[in-house]
Amino acid sequence: MSFLRTAVVTALLSAAPFASLHAEDPALDQQARQQGVPVDELRAFAEVMERIRGAYIDEVDDRELLESAIRGMLYELDPHSSYLTPDQFDDLQVTTTGEFGGLGIEVTMEDGFVKVVTPVDGSPASKAGIQAGDLILKIDETFVKGLSLGEAVELMRGEIGSEIELMVLSDGDDKPHQVTLERDKIQLHSVKSRMLEPGLGYLRISQFQNNTGDDARKALDKLAKEDTLRGLVLDLRNNPGGVLGGAVEVADLFMDNGLIVYTQGREKSSRSDFNAKPGDRLNGMPMVVLVNGGSASASEIVAGALQDQGRAIVVGNRTFGKGSVQTVLPLSKDKALKLTTARYYTPDGRSIQAEGIAPDIAVDVVTKLEVREDMQVREADLPRHLNNENGETRDDGKRQSLAQEDYALAQALSVLKGVVLARNNDSR
Repeated sequence: MSFLRTAVVTALLSAAPFASLHAEDPALDQQARQQGVPVDELRAFAEVMERIRGAYIDEVDDRELLESAIRGMLYELDPHSSYLTPDQFDDLQVTTTGEFGGLGIEVTMEDGFVKVVTPVDGSPASKAGIQAGDLILKIDETFVKGLSLGEAVELMRGEIGSEIELMVLSDGDDKPHQVTLERDKIQLHSVKSRMLEPGLGYLRISQFQNNTGDDARKALDKLAKEDTLRGLVLDLRNNPGGVLGGAVEVADLFMDNGLIVYTQGREKSSRSDFNAKPGDRLNGMPMVVLVNGGSASASEIVAGALQDQGRAIVVGNRTFGKGSVQTVLPLSKDKALKLTTARYYTPDGRSIQAEGIAPDIAVDVVTKLEVREDMQVREADLPRHLNNENGETRDDGKRQSLAQEDYALAQALSVLKGVVLARNNDSR
């Protein structure tokens, strides 16, 4: 900001009565307008502030008014830009390390209400049945309408063990319902792994943190020790994103070279490319990436990179579509500004913002009862049923059990097995 611009803004926002600010200085105003200073709007702001100070029913502290103005200014930009108090700044820093207190939900704003992007695995929100897409209308006795996202999040935070009541409207419901939760320490173990079938591995990433890339590498090494891997399902469902570096490191585990993602700011010169380094951890073996509407931001980066580079088949539902980059700009006295500064683009130049990643193979969301067409209960479904005398279960029984437990994962596994089989046939 130029000296003149700073001088004008300082003068107009000084604590002097509005009457003394109203007098115009034609020469100064002309210079200010030439430099793009919105003189009339600044005078209007100063007048509104002065009228509030003089006529509002309760006395309002000037600092509170100015901080409210800052929050309102950021609120009008986009849902992810915000003004961070010292506590909120600390919370943001703690979140990237994988431990924080609260309910365990990633949220955004939609039409003035808090919208759940995704619940964190094993969190109070997840255990209470809160799902991606739910709208939070009321927090305890406070209606969300009119609050900023930061204010709503602050209301949901609190001491571990304390209770909170949310009024939630779920997709498809006509009426909202009340949910009582107990706040807890949210310990994020972002990487889980297991074998789905011999040679077919499963890697689940629930959020991208500073150490997610390293944890994913260790999980892959562990799977490789259990059995000879022939294929992998990478599950990014309900992954709200997180640290960009973690997403780049995870995508890099499965690529030998090429572009992973690039960011583009307002200026053309602000483009930043993130490329893979040599060394595919799976040596090119088949991969399926599983996504849904709760897969956002960093998880969309990974899915988009592996899809565009032809490294994996994406299965599931269109992702959330958060393709913007937030930069945390520290301010004085431990405060900070979280500001949207760029957009994410996949290697093919697709913008993720508001579009998301469309799957190669779509999987409809179904209930357990919809899995079987015949709707018949079988012996294997009964509790305490006798095992086969040979200690084995038919292969189709395994698939049926997985389909009932997690239909989308069962479909992803079927796709993976098909690719593995086709590759084996081609190599003969």
